[in-house]
Amino acid sequence: MTKQKSKLREYLEAIILAVVIAFFVRTFVVQAYKIPSGSMKPTLLIGDHLLVTKFNYGVKLPLIRSTLIPLGKPKRGDIVVFIYPEDRSKDFIKRMIGLPGDTIEVRNKQVFINNLPWNDTYGKHVDNIVIPGAVQPRDNFGPVTVPEDSFFVMGDNRDESYDSRFWGFVRQQDILGKALVIYWSWDSENNSVRWNRIGKILN
Repeated sequence: MTKQKSKLREYLEAIILAVVIAFFVRTFVVQAYKIPSGSMKPTLLIGDHLLVTKFNYGVKLPLIRSTLIPLGKPKRGDIVVFIYPEDRSKDFIKRMIGLPGDTIEVRNKQVFINNLPWNDTYGKHVDNIVIPGAVQPRDNFGPVTVPEDSFFVMGDNRDESYDSRFWGFVRQQDILGKALVIYWSWDSENNSVRWNRIGKILN
């Protein structure tokens, strides 16, 4: 009876330890995400699975999201995962465009940062139509100044991305991590693995 109890206790301790390690890794080291939309095409495709590092921008306390150990700041061009400001139950992934203090404007699809045209090597357009700013902000937006501790983000698929042009800024405390690598990619239209995308480092 004593031996059975000991064995049971060993199993229980192993399970608890595994849960604690998994929680620690997911919270502070790395987390897996799946891409559900095409807003970051062609950089990220629907069905891509990626790992996101959780510590690049500092070690944060879960739930209250205050930074315990600051390690770095997001840089322009980083691909970041964050809590969607309009529905905090959802996580979004976009590219970092505007840093605190920057003035951001979009004129006829061209992004301007601090009144200078940005050499946008990431953004892609799939629609030749230019929509006036009075109709919607997709192609003509701003100018706006990014507040302190906030960021302006956009999807690489500029014409089919719902991003800061539509709903505003991302607070620094809501940034969950930086995209690191694609570890799996499934093409559901053709029921096949995209082997050429596996292992792709994201930048």
